[in-house]
Amino acid sequence: MKRLAIGASIAVAALAVSFSAQADEEAELVVNEELEISTKAAAPKGSALDELLSGWRFRTDETQALQMDDFDNPSFIFVEQAEDLWTKVDGTEGKSCASCHEDVAKFKGLRTQLPRYDEEAGKVYTMENYINECRTERMGAEAWGWSKVKMTAMTALISVQSRGMPVHVKTDGKAAPTYELGKELYYTRVGQLDMSCANCHEDNYGNMIRADHLSQGHINGFPTYRLKNSKLNSVQGRFKGCMKNIRATPYKVGGAEFTALELYVASRGNGLAVESPSVRN
Repeated sequence: MKRLAIGASIAVAALAVSFSAQADEEAELVVNEELEISTKAAAPKGSALDELLSGWRFRTDETQALQMDDFDNPSFIFVEQAEDLWTKVDGTEGKSCASCHEDVAKFKGLRTQLPRYDEEAGKVYTMENYINECRTERMGAEAWGWSKVKMTAMTALISVQSRGMPVHVKTDGKAAPTYELGKELYYTRVGQLDMSCANCHEDNYGNMIRADHLSQGHINGFPTYRLKNSKLNSVQGRFKGCMKNIRATPYKVGGAEFTALELYVASRGNGLAVESPSVRN
């Protein structure tokens, strides 16, 4: 069985190499003809990558174009829904998001820092953690499902406030153990195909696997609208999908493993600009 798994892994790698394709080094992302967003950056110290390249560079011209105009970007249907949710009173305390935070624009810069270690919680928090804590502890409302429509819409609304700003996720101090767990998970082979995150996004980025042009796997554009499933996708929801693709049992969305992996993957993209909400295939 192990020999079959290793053989499958080699076959996938060979397929990727045989359909090699290069990223467009001249690609420039300008949103609404005014907001210039850098799609490459110098790799952080100690990175396994020579240069950071946004997943936007690995998409077709047509998909890139969707992200260049908010009117065409299907993500903004959900952003508009979140604007309504922002002012909607929900829960036993008779509050909305706006009751405490007023203008969502005050969250400019927050997306660049997440995930991060939260002193009060005593663990690493993602944006979804903060949203659900506000809902349950301050609004007296039910928590939203991690990858459900309302949650991804709200994370998109908050994230877009930081669009164009460089990612700067901290991994030292009390966040270090979670970072190390995430790094270990990133390089651990799992599933029937005996593959790790690194096999695709570090060893074979720029190559084709089936009909997909492999990127470096950065998450600076999440939540992202995927043409494949016609909805906004959360980071951890995408992790789950990747694990299913390699026939592995996914970790729990919102659990310690995926949170650690999110912290590590986010830090790999330190220096890239926030593109949320992006469009991918």
